[in-house]
Amino acid sequence: MPLRRPSLRLFALRPVALRLAAPVLALLLASCSSAPAPVANVPPPPPPAAPSVAISPKLIGMASAYRGYMTRTTAITPDFADGDGVARSLQAGSAYNPDQLVRGAIAYAAVAALQDRTFVEGVRVYAKDRTQRQQVAYELLKDPAYALGLPGAASAAGLAIAALGSDGQRLYDEGKAVKQAAYDIQKQPWSKETVADRDQRLAGAKGLASATMLGDAGETARLQQASTAGGLGLSGAAGAPPYTPTVARGLAIAALAALGEAGDANVETILGLMNEPNVGRCMNMSKLNLYQCLAVAGPHYEDVFCLGQHAMMDTGRCVIKAAGLPEPYEAHFVPDAKSIARSYAPPKKPTPARKGRRKG
Repeated sequence: MPLRRPSLRLFALRPVALRLAAPVLALLLASCSSAPAPVANVPPPPPPAAPSVAISPKLIGMASAYRGYMTRTTAITPDFADGDGVARSLQAGSAYNPDQLVRGAIAYAAVAALQDRTFVEGVRVYAKDRTQRQQVAYELLKDPAYALGLPGAASAAGLAIAALGSDGQRLYDEGKAVKQAAYDIQKQPWSKETVADRDQRLAGAKGLASATMLGDAGETARLQQASTAGGLGLSGAAGAPPYTPTVARGLAIAALAALGEAGDANVETILGLMNEPNVGRCMNMSKLNLYQCLAVAGPHYEDVFCLGQHAMMDTGRCVIKAAGLPEPYEAHFVPDAKSIARSYAPPKKPTPARKGRRKG
């Protein structure tokens, strides 16, 4: 059987098919032999920045109101010349609400503690991590004494003690000079005249105790700036424990401010730290003694005594107590208006001794 010759057409197509398949094969071989493409290394996003040091303007306003009262009252001088001057000074010395003054003293202690850069920077370490920041804030709100274990607490406490102590001592010393004036001005006839509208004067003093205390705008701005930038010019040695609740609460609020957790968003919670029963009772007792003194006082010089002893000396002693400094000795003996009036009474003439009969 004769052999058939291969088709020329088949031989003609084979080179074309090979030419088309060659690039595909080359591409497959290249993909198998080449290394995998590198994956881009994208860094994680940076953590959020720590919040800035911040303290609510409401707390600054309380500190300003406290400072306003202390400034106005320590400006009272003992050089009284008439009854109107006594009445104006008595109004200035009576114009404080005990509870507000306590809260203001705590707020001012916080601003004083914020002047200590070691304390602020030591607390700021915990502000960088959100979880740690919230945990420290929780501990401070639960127990203000937690602040006493934070870095720099001793030096910050020293500034708070010095700020409150100097305010209280100055008020006490000025009150002592005013109290002495109650004796000195009796040489002037006007001082022995009976105070007009005595009942209205007492009611006015009580009304001032219920009024809202406001701070001076300039002092408020100064304290607001000092809370973040310093500049109060305070100085004081590191305080040694134990610290008073007033100082501890002031440091706790300062620590919250350094964490960025004492702004308006948290201010209502922070207000729970600003009650101090011991100093509050001292302030309220000073007010009660002032009212009782005015209720029985008659002439102007007795009003001067009430002002010096109860509105100034007693209140100053309470602030000194809040700072944890030794209380002045004179505070342990507080005569009322009746006793001082009796001390002004002219001495009775001695009764001549009766001569006995001579025996004889």
